[in-house]
Amino acid sequence: MIGSILVGAVLTIVTVGLHAAVTAWWIGCLKRTARRASGRTVRLLPLRMLCTTAVILLMLHLAEVLPWAVAYLALPGGGFESFEECCYFATVTFASLGYGDIVIQGPWRMLSGIQAMNGLLVFGWSTALLFAVVERIWGRDDLPDTADPDTADPDTADAASSEDDPLVLQLRLEARRRASLRDHVRLGA
Repeated sequence: MIGSILVGAVLTIVTVGLHAAVTAWWIGCLKRTARRASGRTVRLLPLRMLCTTAVILLMLHLAEVLPWAVAYLALPGGGFESFEECCYFATVTFASLGYGDIVIQGPWRMLSGIQAMNGLLVFGWSTALLFAVVERIWGRDDLPDTADPDTADPDTADAASSEDDPLVLQLRLEARRRASLRDHVRLGA
């Protein structure tokens, strides 16, 4: 049992470290993308950011399962016949599905429980990241209406609350540009 706890602790450190590194990198990518967005790309930017975030997180979770699968394959007396079987068991356990069609044998059973707890932890972390992306994109009251940029009011935002948010600044700039074009057409200039 002590061996299972030690192996589980090391694998948890690897998984959490990988999750931290990739999510930090991805948040930086999102910020850079928001800063560089201009013109027509602003309209599709929220959807692109959300969908790409979901795919990145899915791939990250699949990558986080691999160290567990390798460990299950290397365990003496684990009862697995192939790497594919180890990957399947690790994925089902990481997602806390626990189908029970494949089970770990012997003194390493505690390891699957530790993996399930680790999976719950990083899935919660991923949920928080997705929520933060949604909140930043659509949850702010001070954002111009990106669904209809022609009717957006660029001056209703509270500048103090989101002055440093590049996406908010870019969306405001786009709304002001559209308002200026509307006024230009109305005046017949």
